[in-house]
Amino acid sequence: MVYSSSSIRAFGSLLCRISNGVYLKPHHSFTLRSVFLLSGSFSSSSWYSSSDIKVLPLELQSSNSVRKIWTSSPLCMGRRSCKIAGRKTAQDLKKAKLYSKIGKEIVSAVKKGGPSPISNTALAALIEKVKELDIPKDIVDRNVKRASEKGQEAFIEKIYEVYGYGGVGIIIEVLTDKVNRSVAAVREVVKDNGGKMADPGSIMFKFQRARVANVKVTDVDRDQLLTIALDAGAEDIIEPSMDEYDTEADSSESRVYKVVSSAENYPDILSKLQEEGIKFKPDNGSELLPTTPIEVDDEAMELNKELMSKLLELDDVDAVYTDQKY
Repeated sequence: MVYSSSSIRAFGSLLCRISNGVYLKPHHSFTLRSVFLLSGSFSSSSWYSSSDIKVLPLELQSSNSVRKIWTSSPLCMGRRSCKIAGRKTAQDLKKAKLYSKIGKEIVSAVKKGGPSPISNTALAALIEKVKELDIPKDIVDRNVKRASEKGQEAFIEKIYEVYGYGGVGIIIEVLTDKVNRSVAAVREVVKDNGGKMADPGSIMFKFQRARVANVKVTDVDRDQLLTIALDAGAEDIIEPSMDEYDTEADSSESRVYKVVSSAENYPDILSKLQEEGIKFKPDNGSELLPTTPIEVDDEAMELNKELMSKLLELDDVDAVYTDQKY
């Protein structure tokens, strides 16, 4: 039966109200055509309960061309797609944290030695680091100006240690101008996500601080990198893990070799890699690497990832490290 224009307008109003509080599963949609025919039922059995996703199984059809309107946001199609999306988010967050940390270090350097890199060697070193890490110059300018603002205090470095699920250790690096604020925020996240604050030193001994050069797996032959880096004085080459959902296409963005060295040998290793034409990304000062990674079950692993993700969302937190094995 063909509906009158008033019926169509009434149905359109109903559809608008429904779509504000209801979204459809990916395989359902409304199909609109120039002449509307209604199939389906409005009976109560057509709806899921209020505790579940509400879905209205309607289909509007006619003989003209079809246009579909989805009332739900796009979903990840499979675990691999979700992993790729998660990696992109993690990479963006990592970049934002790097910019934030450099900015806070610049503020502290200016507070201590003034805004001129000629007389302030700490600021001059930071400017060189900015160039090495390919950080936008306006990060320097903005934070030099920020350091002169009234009420802006110098930033203090703090380290918090946390027990995660399955006996995993977590190290949180913080650079803050308000210590009480940062420790309260960290404690709250740890408590809400099932972790436990640890005494200073009870977890840190499980890590070593080292300099790291990151080399994409697609930019170098593994054996060639091992030979060059170890000959130049590298202490270790950490290979990336790979699970059943990773593919070669993922490697270019997410999988890297970590060339580990002491602070003394680090410049020589970077020079050697550059000399051999191997592209690399330096660290932002140093990294904490676990001496003996801990293997946990899938549930504990996901819970620890969630805890670390929430910690990284805190403005004062610059880096989070774990001895969890992936």
